Parts: sequence; structure tokens; C-alpha cells
Amino acid sequence: MAHVVELSYYPVKGCAGISAAQAPLTPAGLAHDRSFMVVSDEGVYRTQRRDPRLAVIRPAITADGERLTLSAPGTEDLHLRVDTTGARQKVDLFGTAYQGIDQGDTAADWLSEVLRARSRLVRVPPEHDRVTDGMTPGTSGYADSCALHVVSRSTLELLNRKLSERGTGPLPMNRFRPNIVLDGWAEPHAEDRARRIRIGDTELGYAKLAIRCAVTLVEQESGARAGPEPLRTLAGYRRASEGGIAFGAKFAVLRPGRVSVGDEAVVTAWGESEL
Repeated sequence: MAHVVELSYYPVKGCAGISAAQAPLTPAGLAHDRSFMVVSDEGVYRTQRRDPRLAVIRPAITADGERLTLSAPGTEDLHLRVDTTGARQKVDLFGTAYQGIDQGDTAADWLSEVLRARSRLVRVPPEHDRVTDGMTPGTSGYADSCALHVVSRSTLELLNRKLSERGTGPLPMNRFRPNIVLDGWAEPHAEDRARRIRIGDTELGYAKLAIRCAVTLVEQESGARAGPEPLRTLAGYRRASEGGIAFGAKFAVLRPGRVSVGDEAVVTAWGESEL
């Protein structure tokens, strides 16, 4: 029987995550997950793929979502009252147009200094109605795709054994920025085959494999690129049939509620891996 051992949410897309002992699970994922996004002056999303220094920005958000604090080395903390009623503007996420609410010039100046590139901060508007793809459709904020990224410890343990065989040290789970980490499955990549999972009073539906990118090359504590691992090793055994390198799985929220570290994760339907 698998159970939850880690919960993490990422209020600002691309920035550091927040670990939680328990969290509300909304239709768009863990509460406040990717509800903010850093964009260029032209409204194009910023990501660790191009701006790895996003990793050193550490957000904190109040439970009601009304106040956001951003911290980064070498600068004073930024404290914001979140604007959810301001004018909407067009933002670009992977070439798709969405709406965002700009959080003001003070936030823009702070981010521009930390990232060394002109930047602004936007929030998902309350009427955001994005539809995500995959086997089980759902919704999400500014996540790359689906509401939840799920990885098991056995999946990471297999990778770290393979890295050790190459003479490379182990990698921490935060390289993969999951929302939910499960333990208790002896078989690595069991999350690939789980089609329905009950956790507490919530239920998740499998959407698709998580295809990995250059973000996995970034040390999350320092914001420094540390490649070529893990992508070099993963390429040897985790190439997906549809293209790309898979590690972990994406899930949609079928039934919201609350999830906690220690909750059992009961798989009620299994399928075949799409790898």
C-alpha cells in the first residue's frame, strides 16, 4: 500500500516550492499551486529552462491567498497584497494565450533585479477556465499542463542506482518538482500505470506521463545548471513512445478535498504504461 510522504506546491511558476504537511486539493491542484507566473514585458512566461535563477526565489503565501512574500539571496523581501480584481492582460504560456492580472511595478522591479531581466508578475484571474489534456481532462493554473505531478520514491531510487553505476552522486526529489511523492510501491514507475488514485477524501485521474526538460538540470537550491544529469541517464531507459523522456506522471483532480502526509494512496484502477 502506497502512502503520501511529501506534498509540495509552487505558488509562482518556476520558483521554489513550499513543503506542506497537509493541503487543500482544488480542481486546479494543491491550493495556490502555480497561481502566479513571472513574464517578460511582452507577457511571455519565464521558466527555469531559460531563467534558472527563478529557483532561488522563495515564495510564501497566506492561506487565504491575499498576501504573497517573495525572498531571494542578497535582497530585501518583497511583500505584496495580491490583486485579484485588476485589469486582465494577455499572457503567453507555451504559445497559448491566457489572461493574467498584473501585480504592479514594485513586484516587476524586484523580479527584474533578481532575474537580471525585465520581468513582471501576474496572477491567474478567478474566472480562469483552462482545460488540460491527457487521458483524464481537468484544469490547472499556470502549470505546464495538468493539475498534479506525482512521483514515487522507488522511481527516484532506481534513477539514483543508475546514476551511481555511472559514478554520479544521487539527486534529490526536488530536481523533479513534484506535487505529491508516494512511497510503498516496490516497483519503480508504478505511477505510470495508476489510472485512479484515492487519497483521503480526494480522487485523482491519470492524464499522461510527465515529459522532462532542462529544468531537471538546475540545482534547485542555487539556481545553477548542473547538467547533463539526470537527462543523460534517463535517456537510456525512459524514452517515451510519443517522444521525450518520461519521469513521473500527471494527474487531474476528479474529487477535491484535503490531502495529508501519511494518507494512504489507494489505486482503484490500473492500466498499461504509455512509455
